[in-house]
Amino acid sequence: MMEIKNYYLPAEWHPQSYIQLTWPHKDTDWAYMLEEVEKCFLEIATHIAQRQPLLLVAPQFPAVLENFAYRDNICYIPCPTNDTWARDHGFITLLQNESAPLLLDFCFNGWGKKFAADQDNRINRGLMKQGVLNGTYTDHLDFVLEGGSIESDGHGTLLTTSECLLSANRNDRLNRADIEERLKSFLHVERVLWLDHGYLSGDDTDSHIDTLARFCPDQTIAYVKCENRTDEHYEALARMEEQLRTFRTLQDEPYRLVALPMPEAIFDEDGQRLPATYANFLVVNGAVLMPTYHQPALDEQARKALQKAFPQHEVVGIDCRPLIRQHGSLHCCTMQFPVPVLK
Repeated sequence: MMEIKNYYLPAEWHPQSYIQLTWPHKDTDWAYMLEEVEKCFLEIATHIAQRQPLLLVAPQFPAVLENFAYRDNICYIPCPTNDTWARDHGFITLLQNESAPLLLDFCFNGWGKKFAADQDNRINRGLMKQGVLNGTYTDHLDFVLEGGSIESDGHGTLLTTSECLLSANRNDRLNRADIEERLKSFLHVERVLWLDHGYLSGDDTDSHIDTLARFCPDQTIAYVKCENRTDEHYEALARMEEQLRTFRTLQDEPYRLVALPMPEAIFDEDGQRLPATYANFLVVNGAVLMPTYHQPALDEQARKALQKAFPQHEVVGIDCRPLIRQHGSLHCCTMQFPVPVLK
């Protein structure tokens, strides 16, 4: 195994080289609503590419980007794909001041073998063959880990959920202690904070942390808070909040907690509740891109909360109602690469 001493897992707000988007196409589950979801992806791409380079992965270059205003800021890599959730099939990057970044390739198995992921699981190796990334490829394909299941504060603390990392069909031969040992070793973190409560109805990921609670600068955690006692999520999210209040920083101080509202329930055509959450925001260079759900009062409440959590960033809302139709949101379909991954 490669020695990773002195490497660290940066926070998402570390200066970035790229954001990866794995674009929807006719052979994905988006086929029935492709035009609608491409409009959403186009808005995401615009807000990214006007601030930093965009790494675009797709079997063919999307026609909707042919006359894109920021075309020069796109690095396009042709690659077969199953789906669009770059957060979970993308590289996880470790940094070290004097060495090349480590690009960690973990196994993505469709969130516990729920969906096909064979092509998505080969994207990272395809990116390395194209030579667009500055970094050392690191093979961890014998361990299942999705980027949406972990949060780093950049200072040695990892936040995750026991519901996801201990779920069946991921690493079920390993217990909690085994998994924590590997997380510390592979990601070079000092400790793991496990959230044992909280979920979203309609979520396929078994409670990814990026749907529930997120690290922010200055020892801050933004989290989903449900105020409606009749909502099915109320008790679980209240227990999550209680547990968050018990967590301490490495300096043994409580975290600054910033509550995000719970969106009003959104249902699909079959009456299934969809996993709308404001916690699924994306940090880019100079901005926080925040999912909105056409609920003006709650969208604005969430924007103000994230502005409090990220006072040095512009907070920009993007309507992500199309994304939740396939049970993800804005953060789920992106993956950041910190400086200096860009060649």
